[in-house]
Amino acid sequence: MSNIIHLLPDHIANQIAAGEVIQRPASVVKELVENAIDAGATQIKVIIKEAGKTLIQIIDNGSGMNENDALLCFERHATSKVKDADDLFKLTTKGFRGEALASIAAIAHVTLNTKQATSDTGNMIRIEGSKLVAQEEVLCANGSSFEIKNLFYNVPARRNFLKSDHVEFNHIRDEFERIAIPHPEIGFQLIHNDQEIYHLLPGNQRKRIVDILGKNSNDKLVPIEEKTDIVTISGFVGKPEFAKRTRGDQYFFVNHRFFKDTYFNHAVNKAFEGLILDKCFPTYFLFLTINPEKIDVNVHPTKTEIKFEEDRLIYSILFSTIRLSLGKYNIAPTLDFEQESSFNLPYGMEKNPIIEPTIQVNQQYNPFHSTTSNAFSGVSRQENQSLNAQGFGQQSYSSEDWNNFYPIEEEGEEAKTASIEFEDLQEKKRYLIKSPYIITNSKSGLLVIHIKRTLERIVYDQLMESFLKHPIDSQTLLFPIEKSISKSALSHWVNNQTLLKQLGFEFESTPEAINLLAVPSIIDENGIHDCFDAINESLLIDQLEKGDVAHQIILQIAKSVGNQKKIVQETDAEALIEQLFNCENHLFSPSQKKIMENISMDDIALKF
Repeated sequence: MSNIIHLLPDHIANQIAAGEVIQRPASVVKELVENAIDAGATQIKVIIKEAGKTLIQIIDNGSGMNENDALLCFERHATSKVKDADDLFKLTTKGFRGEALASIAAIAHVTLNTKQATSDTGNMIRIEGSKLVAQEEVLCANGSSFEIKNLFYNVPARRNFLKSDHVEFNHIRDEFERIAIPHPEIGFQLIHNDQEIYHLLPGNQRKRIVDILGKNSNDKLVPIEEKTDIVTISGFVGKPEFAKRTRGDQYFFVNHRFFKDTYFNHAVNKAFEGLILDKCFPTYFLFLTINPEKIDVNVHPTKTEIKFEEDRLIYSILFSTIRLSLGKYNIAPTLDFEQESSFNLPYGMEKNPIIEPTIQVNQQYNPFHSTTSNAFSGVSRQENQSLNAQGFGQQSYSSEDWNNFYPIEEEGEEAKTASIEFEDLQEKKRYLIKSPYIITNSKSGLLVIHIKRTLERIVYDQLMESFLKHPIDSQTLLFPIEKSISKSALSHWVNNQTLLKQLGFEFESTPEAINLLAVPSIIDENGIHDCFDAINESLLIDQLEKGDVAHQIILQIAKSVGNQKKIVQETDAEALIEQLFNCENHLFSPSQKKIMENISMDDIALKF
């Protein structure tokens, strides 16, 4: 009887492991760049072609390997970072399981050139599908160079599940940034299809963040610094006024390792509570330094989820530190208990002599006499019989007395309006405009219409109809507008340049900025910057198809018009409502927010 259970061949076991470790080209970049850092590299170059499907090359100037290590590094569970079980609880390196190179070699053609500084020559190793096909002595630079070609060549199902080059390269860039940000002391270079995306020189932490986000981000950052026995927290948070509608620029690092944590994210959001608008998210780059024995990084295959032994204390420290820093830089409201409590005199009165105030009293004044003189104005005033009747006198009183007790002085246009009979008002004024609402009568009560959302719906429908037939009308700017943006955002603008031109935006790109040449003619000059920023955030949303991108951009244009246009005249209100009811969907805005609400007479009666 044959055995049911048997050992898997190494190449199949490696392919299974690759399914856990190597999910897409970005996974290869992450593993190899982290290995380069662990090897002590000070310069790391990443070369990508066709989003990593054709080539991924990582070149570093690290310690390199000798001939035996070069062969051994491709074996499963071969590592230089863990020698016994105790090492797992005090990890200071990035990689440690020894599965990455074996997994990569199982599903790609891999060529390694490596040399140690103490050797005159290096070694070349070539492996295809876990099989060693070549090994020889070569001349090469100190360090290591990994060439990964034809990724997933022998796992076609996995290759077919890869997204477009644009999406896959976005994942590569994300992994690159997550590694480059916490290591400002290392120089990094990223090249895609012969185009340099990043050339990051060694520097301090703030410079590294600004180099990645763009030069205009420097003034938006608030430094964070706190040292305790439990954790040391450093880094930067964005000023509240620059909070975004996407979660893009939110980074946690522990001991220079990127991780995600909803619990700590809640602490940051709570620190910004009351400082940013709803559905907006703060920017943060927070670096936690903690005893490696107090964390477990081996709870997730990609090591992006980390278990903290003292997470509750860290939460409190994180919240307090951010709140304190926001207050320190006069961003969060704070109370100054050391400030002198006395009132400061206005500047113009500081040199005037101090004069004791005097009080004048008319000792002859009697409020119960029929006529008396005002002590201050000398104006004669009439006796108030209603006051007397409430226990201060015995005279009878009439309803007119109460009108004297609460006198109404009619002056100006508002007083005249108050005297108009309701029937006359209904005939003369059909719409009441109280921004952001238009109020008018309906068959069952009152109809309240949201002006801004009405404009959004009208403009969105018009632009969408125009876009489906021909390019949206644009206006050329007299002077180009330069907008400095991050490398990530820049690539989105360039990749969608044809679509953006159809939507009315024309621009030229530089390595760090977009120069706007033309914008949709419907956008007011004052709304260009806000509209650009909103579109920039929309483009950063991952996994958007072409139709979704068009929808998001048109939506932001419509919102810009809704923000800039004011309705003040009754005729404008009437025309706006007429346009609204011509829209196919006049109940909800393009953002699916309610445009109008009918308040019935029964609802009004409940208020009284």
